[in-house]
Amino acid sequence: MVKVSVVIPVYNAEDFIEESLDCILNQTLDDLEVICVDDGSEDSSLEILNEIASRDSRVKVFHQENQGGGAARNNALRHVTGEYLYFMDADDRVETDAFDEFYALSTKHDLDFLIFKATNYAEDTGEYFETPYYNMDRIRDFARGKVFSFEDLGDLIFNISVTPWCKFYNTKFVLESGAQFLEGSIFHDNQFFWEVLFNAERMYFIDKSYYIRRRHSASSTGAGDLRYINIINVVNNIIKLFVKYDQIDRFRQILYNKKVLWITTRFFEIRDEFKDDFYRAMKDDFSSEGDDFIGCLDEKNRFLFNAVLSSKTARHFDLMCKNYDLKKENARLKNQKKLPNFLKYKLKKHVK
Repeated sequence: MVKVSVVIPVYNAEDFIEESLDCILNQTLDDLEVICVDDGSEDSSLEILNEIASRDSRVKVFHQENQGGGAARNNALRHVTGEYLYFMDADDRVETDAFDEFYALSTKHDLDFLIFKATNYAEDTGEYFETPYYNMDRIRDFARGKVFSFEDLGDLIFNISVTPWCKFYNTKFVLESGAQFLEGSIFHDNQFFWEVLFNAERMYFIDKSYYIRRRHSASSTGAGDLRYINIINVVNNIIKLFVKYDQIDRFRQILYNKKVLWITTRFFEIRDEFKDDFYRAMKDDFSSEGDDFIGCLDEKNRFLFNAVLSSKTARHFDLMCKNYDLKKENARLKNQKKLPNFLKYKLKKHVK
């Protein structure tokens, strides 16, 4: 048994796959295997993988017809032999000392998985930048060098990035959890994350960025195309997992607000030519919710929910939301004008 299995789904990544594999094969911990699943690439990705595998026996290459990243990762899970498991995207990089540190901490604390931060790299500008989503500051403030369980986290479960490449897993734990990636969806990470999290008893957070996420126009989750409609099914599957693990009563209010937020956010991000299709799917889904759902919503999400149901078209809904935001901003400015001068000064100083 090797110490670490690295899973990399590959689709049309000929420009990046060699660089990504280099940072894995040059890890200071070299007792590893790399399982690459080519997901029906139409470029030279498969040829590149086979050539690298011919030079390094640690690289194992599998091929499947195009089914998406979720299916590719599930396929790879059938072949892993490592004590620990790491998922990586084919266009990203990880620090070359990462696995040494991950393995040492995981064995020392007998972890189900550990969590760490990531840095973004903008392909178009060459800039590196951080985001709150991958910094997970609230988790850092809570964890501070301690082992914790799902039960310990409480509402903080919603502050962990769902991405698998920000985690280092115990392979036996993952396989016994039965967690699988959602196939046929660009948001396939979510189902795997929640299933694993609900089973986790020993987690650990490292306040350090090891992963470099490449952001470019070819990314499936940044494309803004019709696949964004998948988010409706994904969110409903997440709610079903909360029911499965008897967590729905504990988190119902947060979860129902998250549903409205997650779905409407993708509506505003999808390209204009697909908004009508998204709107119809969103309206059909919201129409199935009852009074118990609506009663859990805060002011903004209740407005969004009702606006979806009462509007006639995607354009109408969009305008309703813009009008709502404008009214809120005007009310904020009006209230600010009513403040005493010394409070206006404090507020202005704080904003700066």
